[in-house]
Amino acid sequence: MDENERDKLETVDDNELPAKRFIQIKPFSFVMLIASLILLTATITFFVLTTGEEKVVEVVKPQQNVRAEFQKLFDAYDEMKANYFKEIEDEEVVNGAINGMVDALGDPYSDYLDEKEAAQLNESISSSFEGIGAEIQERSGYIAVVSPIKNSPAEKAGLLPNDLITAVDGESLQGMSSSEAVLLIRGEKGTKVTLTINREGLDEPMEVELVRDVIPIETVYAEMDKNGIGHIHITSFSEGTYKELMDAIHEMEKDGLKGLVMDVRQNPGGLLQSAIEISELFVEDGKNLLQYEARNEKPQIFQSSDSEKIDIPVTVLIDDGSASASEIFAGALSESSGIPLVGLTTFGKGTVQTPKDLKDGSNLKLTTAKWLTPDGNWIHEKGIKPDYKVDYPKYATLPFLDPSEKMEEGLVSKSVEVAEEMLKAIGYDPGKMDGLYDAEMKAAVMKLQADEELTVTGVLSEETTLLLMDKLRDKIQKDDPQLKKAKQVIKKELKSSKKKHTK
Repeated sequence: MDENERDKLETVDDNELPAKRFIQIKPFSFVMLIASLILLTATITFFVLTTGEEKVVEVVKPQQNVRAEFQKLFDAYDEMKANYFKEIEDEEVVNGAINGMVDALGDPYSDYLDEKEAAQLNESISSSFEGIGAEIQERSGYIAVVSPIKNSPAEKAGLLPNDLITAVDGESLQGMSSSEAVLLIRGEKGTKVTLTINREGLDEPMEVELVRDVIPIETVYAEMDKNGIGHIHITSFSEGTYKELMDAIHEMEKDGLKGLVMDVRQNPGGLLQSAIEISELFVEDGKNLLQYEARNEKPQIFQSSDSEKIDIPVTVLIDDGSASASEIFAGALSESSGIPLVGLTTFGKGTVQTPKDLKDGSNLKLTTAKWLTPDGNWIHEKGIKPDYKVDYPKYATLPFLDPSEKMEEGLVSKSVEVAEEMLKAIGYDPGKMDGLYDAEMKAAVMKLQADEELTVTGVLSEETTLLLMDKLRDKIQKDDPQLKKAKQVIKKELKSSKKKHTK
């Protein structure tokens, strides 16, 4: 792939995440966002004349230079201006018209930010990398979590892909755009925000209180087991990710790296150029990485170039939080290199967004193209299926427990039932799983408190509740059935390769 092709592809900004982030993290977004806030650019040309301090709206009458399709809009505006029972705010009406046009597209990735919203987002991006660390998307009038960021408040609180955020600090998000929701959710380090969450499988909404924090900017987390199998988790594709990855691989090679699990679970995307550079490490020169298709244009094929290659057995971990650039990476390795995919079907974002700044400081972001896998498959709203489907354990999807809630003997509640599931998962027997805080439940909590050198009260709240959730999170990471399967696939390939060499 020549430099011109790469430059052209990067400017279309497919790095726009499938949603908005609550905070920007420099290495993760840069044309898109990482932790929690997403920068959306936009523009519009409704004409408002200004004279000095007074704003005068020009009423446009039918003329030859007026596009006919807008005459209905002008007629409706004139009618409201003349006959509405109160004086209308011109700017609000115009912004509402633009939002209406964008909403009519039915595309969750196209968005409009008025001047005030754009200024607020730009200010927060330039001055702070703080928030809760999750990416969101508007879906049919609801705000859904696409993916929490590794080690962020959102991940630690147990937010999951497809959770619906229905309210922020009691304010309903119904009908809001994702950019409007971002403005409510983001905030400075140390401040608290309460999200009301609907999760599939739960009968009632749950409230989750998070403390906003600085979002980790590292995008590569690497470790190697005693068998020489490396596990590299890429949390986003940013400007620095390629170097971070190569440093990690070279370090593991010194210690005898034999196989590699590339993990893009919960990775909502990033810079397209970064995804291409990293994909090239695993795809033979001249083979397809992806296809890019703008409206009324033939697909443009991007191929792997002459670059350093990783020549050891590899598997890729994916889940329903893997989106956009992560899917480009997974699709390239699967279809052009035959590398096995392990986990769950990916999110399904196969479109490209281009942001545009408007003269008044507002922003318009429109979907301008779609990308296809090397074989020409459009995975939009379908995702990429794994070769080996492995579900998360049931306890990995348990809801958040409110540490301020005091659970003690005699209480019957849904929270007690969740706590029973958590205790059982980490090896403490709470007795019958019935939502009743009985003597057996109290004994289990007392044993946990004694083992962890906490004050033994038999009451589940505050420090004990936080400890319980921390231990559950540690178990999820340690037991990880998807990672175990990915390593099994590599071990099998290593054994097969060894037999071939000994013949």
